[in-house]
Order: sequence, then structure tokens, then C-alpha cells
Amino acid sequence: MNQSRFNPGLHAALLFALGLTVAPAALADGKGVAYVSNQDGGVTVVDLESMETRGTLDIEAKGPRGIGITADGKLLVTANKDDGNISVLDTATGKVVRHIAIGKNPEFVRVYDDKVYVTYEPSSKSGPPPKPGSEADKNDDDKIPGRIAIVDLKQGKVVKEIVGKLETEGVEFSRDGKKMIVTNESDNSITVHDMKTGKLLKSIAVGSFGERPRGIKVAPDGKSYVATLEMSNKLLVLDDKLNPVKTIDTGKSPYGVSFDRDGKRLFVASSREKALQVFDARTFEKIGDIPTGDRCWHFSFTPDDSQILLACGKSNEVLVIDTAKLEVTKHLGDKDMPWGIVTYPKSMGSLDRP
Repeated sequence: MNQSRFNPGLHAALLFALGLTVAPAALADGKGVAYVSNQDGGVTVVDLESMETRGTLDIEAKGPRGIGITADGKLLVTANKDDGNISVLDTATGKVVRHIAIGKNPEFVRVYDDKVYVTYEPSSKSGPPPKPGSEADKNDDDKIPGRIAIVDLKQGKVVKEIVGKLETEGVEFSRDGKKMIVTNESDNSITVHDMKTGKLLKSIAVGSFGERPRGIKVAPDGKSYVATLEMSNKLLVLDDKLNPVKTIDTGKSPYGVSFDRDGKRLFVASSREKALQVFDARTFEKIGDIPTGDRCWHFSFTPDDSQILLACGKSNEVLVIDTAKLEVTKHLGDKDMPWGIVTYPKSMGSLDRP
């Protein structure tokens, strides 16, 4: 995916449209903006120069979770759980361009070129998942396979629907852009699909390593992948052919995961541990834990890699973390159950990459 040049005028126009005064010069040095999806609200805009909240975009739908942005920064996309659709917003005006119907419980969003890949879960129920092997899990008769909808932004519609496994979750792409990798939470599997046709190329059973795969990321050099196993408090390491290699112990309930840009460190959001954990990406030895708030699932580096923004849903805040000191430097509160974060220019993070 090519990194487009940052257009400070466009994003200054967005902030102006929100009724906020931010000079284009404040964005011209490449600090950029962050967009935060709030499950109980809209999308919060954060000015990364001042690291202040600058306003909220109305997505004209309810329950936004997954969020993504196009390479040129012109379109922002949210997956809206309550409405079963995605909102497509023009970032220059902050207005919704269109809604596109997806299906029940759309959750994870990835944008690649002019396509949006959205996982959704027809069989998913509200509340936490049942414990694997429990009676609630065994008696769940409504186990409809999850789906991955592929939306063409130019056409403004779903152009392909891939039938996945139970509870499709995280999405990643191979470095060559030929394969899509999907974690399937209830199926305890990771599936590999052809990007163009959606054909299933490989299915990797992970149940012998741990339960409930959620986050998935490819290393910057493309030589390995990592997936979080939420219910087993582990990180699964896979080789470049997506063969499992080993597991690494993490804190409780790991979800969002991302390498840094250089591929030297690996960050894991362990929500019930209330920590953002940092590992050496080569040895997988733990470097340290950064204390966080409640239900912190997804995060993004800033475009200059100097800071991380972490969405903490149950604390209703976004934490700002210094990547050199590995400590929280600021709390952006008064959010409405933040779920995910992306930036423009695009950054490394649990939901995106440059």
C-alpha cells in the first residue's frame, strides 16, 4: 500500500468544518490527525500537533466499532454494529457521503486501495463470548459462519461476500497484497484467502495453542505473523507461510497487536491486564508493561512514531503514550466508549498500517 502525501489543507478544512480554528501551519509538519470510533457516539477527531480533541463527526448511525481511512486520507469508514452498515465520510467536510448495508454485527474494518474489507458475525450475540466448552457454548445452535464483505468505494456497494468461519474477527494482508488473513474467533482458526477471488487457500487450526484468535499482524519485513489468543492469554507466532511456530505468554485478554515501524518492538493491548505490553519483536522477551485503563482494545502510533494513542472503552478515554519512555503522558477523557483509532497520515497500529 503506497503512502500518500499528507494534505494539511484538507484536514485543516475538516477541523474548520467542525467549527474549530486550526491553522494549516499547525498540521503542515506532518503531525496529522487521529480518528477515534466511539461505540456510544460518533468519531472523535484528535489534532496530533496539540494532542487535543477537536470535535466529533456524526456518522448518522449507531454503534461504530471498526474504523479505516483511505491512503489519500479523503474517505473515512466506520462499521456500525447497531445499523448493520458502514458509514463513508468525506474528511474534507466531515459529512457522510453514503451508508452501505453490510449485514449483522459488522466489526473489523481494513481499507486497501479502493476496497474496504469488513468482517461481520450473523451468529454473534451481545455480551462476552461463552467460555469455550461451556454449556452456553455447546448449546449455541445459531452458529452461522461469519462473513467478510468487500466494498468497492468507487462503486459504493458490496462487490463480493466471502463465507468465513464462526465469528470472523481481525483482518490482515500479506505484504505482497495477494492474500487476506482472517482470525475466526469461535472457530479457533486463522484462514487465508486470495485477495482477488476470496478463495480459501489455507485454514490453520489454532485450538491446540489457545482459544479465541482476535488480533493479527504481519511483521514489517513480511517474514512472520502474530495473532492474539484472547481466552488463553497468549500470542501465537507464525512463519511467513503462516505455519504456527510458538506461543508467548501475555497478560489477560490480549486483543489489539502491532509491530513498530522498524519491526523491533511488538505492542499488545491486554485488556483485562489493564496494560499495553511491549515485547522484543525478535526474541519475544517482554520489555515492560504500561499501565492503562479499562477495556483498552485498539491503538495506533502517531505518524512520526513518537507516541501511541490507545482507546480504552470502559474508561471512556484515549491514552497518549510516549514510545521512548513507555509511559502514559496524557489522558483524553469524555469519550463515548472508544473502540478503535486510525490516523492520517497512516501509521502502524492494531487497525492499520502505512
